[in-house]
Amino acid sequence: MYIIQVASEMTPVAKVGGLADVIYGLTRELERQGHAVEVILPKYDVMKYDQIADLQPVYNDLWVPWFGGAVHCTVFSGSVHHVKCLFIDAHSPDNFFNRGAFYGGGQEYYRWAFFSRAALEFMYKTNRRPDVIHCHDWQTGLLPVMLFEIYAGLGMGNQRVCYTIHNFKHQGPGPADVLHACGLGRPEYYYSPERLADHKKPKDINFMKGGIVYSNYCNTVSPHHAWEARFSPFGFGLNSVLDHHQNKFGGILNGLDYEQWNPAADWALPAKYSAESFDEKKRNKESLRSRLMLRQEDKPLFAYVGRLDDQKGLHLIKHAIYWAISNNCQFVLLGTGQPHVNNDFGNLKRQLNDNPDCHLEIGFSEDLARLIYAGADYMVVPSVFEPCGLAQLIALRYGTIPIVRYTGGLADTVFDWDFDGRPREERNGFVFHQDDTPALESALHRANGLFYSPEYFKQLAVQGMKMDFSWKTPAEHYANVYEYIRHK
Repeated sequence: MYIIQVASEMTPVAKVGGLADVIYGLTRELERQGHAVEVILPKYDVMKYDQIADLQPVYNDLWVPWFGGAVHCTVFSGSVHHVKCLFIDAHSPDNFFNRGAFYGGGQEYYRWAFFSRAALEFMYKTNRRPDVIHCHDWQTGLLPVMLFEIYAGLGMGNQRVCYTIHNFKHQGPGPADVLHACGLGRPEYYYSPERLADHKKPKDINFMKGGIVYSNYCNTVSPHHAWEARFSPFGFGLNSVLDHHQNKFGGILNGLDYEQWNPAADWALPAKYSAESFDEKKRNKESLRSRLMLRQEDKPLFAYVGRLDDQKGLHLIKHAIYWAISNNCQFVLLGTGQPHVNNDFGNLKRQLNDNPDCHLEIGFSEDLARLIYAGADYMVVPSVFEPCGLAQLIALRYGTIPIVRYTGGLADTVFDWDFDGRPREERNGFVFHQDDTPALESALHRANGLFYSPEYFKQLAVQGMKMDFSWKTPAEHYANVYEYIRHK
């Protein structure tokens, strides 16, 4: 099959969150499985251009219809670690992609409506007719709308759309002017409840709702989160829309790039190791303690790596830090968030600065993150909600036992050592259910106890390492979806 991915991010050239990793990992695996894939991205001014090979213009005069006129664009082609990418460069005073950042700068809905229109116009003008256009999150939610309402009548009636939602919290409401800007017009038509009308702001259209309504298939990034989106507050108001379109909605678990994340070959680790040489892992723990000036002592080391955001359970992260110190354990944190959150955790860091069993690093460092994944005994992931989650997948790959709250993709990937219904040899971590401190403590206590039973501790860690959460199976699921909607 011929697939075009349309997205706002892709690692390593333009990465803000997990979406970037999905685009790269899924594309690479689809190619391995024999499909032809291209990725269309904005040509940001802040991309990592040193990661793009053979960057050159391939279409110099793309005129994208916009507000009754047209915006001149140049489309570039380049290879990002063997992934073929097309970058749209808009020559507009609105500086759609030249803002010194991937997101922000005001009027986000206009720039992403424009990007979707530009991607379709480029396909139309260059006679690209993919079997499936796979678009992602609210930024590309209007693409299937424009495909059906405009381009299907121009010879693109056979193109099908798979629409993947990575985070229901951000849905992209926008004013009626967006419809006029991208050539849709007829606001009274689109503002009907069964099309684009936003459920909270009746004078706004909802980009994500447009993606759900107009796509041929819609999914989120784990089976459990698909259930949550329909039957819990984590649908953020789109529950009834998903109910209405339940026959074309599902959950496909994200994968992990097993080439990028491999403790047997990780460039940042002083000691490489695998499931067969698990005992070498302890050398990374020693190295991590030395780097962060923690005491070298036989006790469990808990860690958190990731964004500092309310979604991630900030109150539980803080409690885990205090719990570890009070229970003769160690804790390492690496993360960053909004300024007020950084200030809060910065104050906590200063309070604990002289404690030899705790280190908080407010910021991000790629090599330190990898060393923490390899050096810690346990990775704490206490998210309030988590569509899929990457931290627990990396932790499992690195033999670091995850301690997670039962939500979203965490529920689909981590199986409790003590209480899960599957055979003990298929379990890989510790799970708690409520988002309160007693629930968290119950899991921390059980994990702490297991550490002092080395045989069982190693068994659980190695079982996690041997599980396959690579992109192989998810890519097969997506290929099955593509094949299904092609013939529908």
